Amino acid sequence: MALLNLQNISLSFDGSPLLDGIDLQIHAGEKISLLGRNGSGKTTLMRLMNGEIEPDGGARIVEKGVKTALLPQEVPAGLEGTVRDVVTGGLLRRHEGGAEEEIDHYRVERALSMVAVDPGLSFSDLSAGMKRRVILGRAIVNDPDILLLDEPTNHLDIGSIEWLENFLGRYDRTIFFVTHDRAFMQKIAGRIIEIDRGRLFDWKCDYATFLRRKDAWLEAEETRDALFDKKLAQEEAWIRKGIKARRTRNEGRVRALMKMRDERAARRERQGAVRMESRNAGQSGKMVIEAEGLSFGYGGVPLIRDFSTRIMRGDRIGIIGPNGCGKSTLIRLLLGDLDPVSGTVRRGSRIETAYFDQLRDTIDPDRTVRQNVAEGGEMIDMGGRTRHVIGYLQDFLFTPARADVIAGMLSGGEKNRLMLAKLFTRPSNFLIMDEPTNDLDIETVELLEELLLDYAGTLILVSHDRAFINNVVTSTLVFEGEGLVREYAGGYDDWLLQRKARESGQSVQPKKPRDKKAPETRKLTFKEKKELESIPQLIADKENRVNEIHAILSNPSFYRENSARVPEMKAELERLEHELEALLLRWEELESI
Repeated sequence: MALLNLQNISLSFDGSPLLDGIDLQIHAGEKISLLGRNGSGKTTLMRLMNGEIEPDGGARIVEKGVKTALLPQEVPAGLEGTVRDVVTGGLLRRHEGGAEEEIDHYRVERALSMVAVDPGLSFSDLSAGMKRRVILGRAIVNDPDILLLDEPTNHLDIGSIEWLENFLGRYDRTIFFVTHDRAFMQKIAGRIIEIDRGRLFDWKCDYATFLRRKDAWLEAEETRDALFDKKLAQEEAWIRKGIKARRTRNEGRVRALMKMRDERAARRERQGAVRMESRNAGQSGKMVIEAEGLSFGYGGVPLIRDFSTRIMRGDRIGIIGPNGCGKSTLIRLLLGDLDPVSGTVRRGSRIETAYFDQLRDTIDPDRTVRQNVAEGGEMIDMGGRTRHVIGYLQDFLFTPARADVIAGMLSGGEKNRLMLAKLFTRPSNFLIMDEPTNDLDIETVELLEELLLDYAGTLILVSHDRAFINNVVTSTLVFEGEGLVREYAGGYDDWLLQRKARESGQSVQPKKPRDKKAPETRKLTFKEKKELESIPQLIADKENRVNEIHAILSNPSFYRENSARVPEMKAELERLEHELEALLLRWEELESI
């Protein structure tokens, strides 16, 4: 029996269907990640699951006694008092015969113990990471059966993210979460649910397997749509020839054409991807920055102590460390915006800097999106060619109407896309990005990765996204406490290996940066080519049958009227899923040849 069952749920905003007849079953003990583009309805779906909003149509069925709790993306405003006060404030209290509300102290103490925060501390004095722990305690104090988490790693440092991973790994209730952190998702999720064009797609696998299956599925969808459109074009050409449709033998064909027209009109195209390009300012000097014996602190507390480095043209440097350790301060020292207490910084020649600031100080919240990017004009100079600001903003998924929205009214993801749009209008050969992935969907993060890998200049990247660091940088500066900053070859995983090896007195060879060259290929045999051509249709047929079985098994009347067939249907479903996985792997294998 499912803890939570959504049946044929529909929900629209401004006349556009956000959720279009979706079905979803959540079972005890599952760890599920919800994926989707910014604005696809992820937060809305979780609020609906939590009972905060009602759908336009369909049913939300919750098993008797099942409790849900939602951890929001941002720390709620107005939370005051001690840590204990904030956690206790989330408790569902009970009344005893009209008496005052009774507090279940055992649950409060249990929640405080689980999140491991001193209950006497003032909530307002805590760091962002510790505040997230406290509101997590507030969410779990009622021992919910389903814990809903909306971007739980946003604005957390790596230490806090790893703590949360370990916590959720031990947590024995159902977890349903939205995240753009791919490493976090790979470690926690055993099932992926994706919102795409108002529909839900259920992938019963981890994130790495999902990526392989999704690529194959999208290619199969593209093939099916192309075949459908070709058939529709042929039928439209046929009817235009003037054949008398009233003839009996043609009436069925005309009805089929009308149905195809309706089906094509109802098709929702995939949202376009962000298109990014950077403006190159020409080469800087070979040496970009050289720092020797750099030290800096506030009030006698050292943030950076005796730090030296040399950054050369084309380097891609990652910076990682806890929140508040001094990462942004180090950047300001290297750029010359701050003077060190001791040590020297020498900067090279012909450096043109572009800076992505996580605090979004370069966005004027009182100006529109287009005014922020084009400085009040209509055209943008993109290095020898001009573009209209509206066309340029559409590359970053801002519609013409959205381009005239005041920047202060944008969502977090939209503000980050606006920052990127503004940043890439500037010619640069030295790019500094401070937490650029916050609030972005995974697809946009991956596109940003590709742009940075192709960037011809020098890059400094501050990020808590471990996968992003691994995929982009060639070396990493790590804050290791008491002002000590060490440099390591490679990304985050390389740092972990080198630190472990150093502690044990061993040496380790860091991995090479991601190789962008295509693997060597050979020609497909005739038999393999025929097999490759047949796989999309085989996948489509099996997926259709899987969808049919899911629809049958989600219908309560089937269990009443055909209970003897339930094991048979589940066995067929399991067999089909194994066959689909084998087909997808074979398709991937043949495509790589």
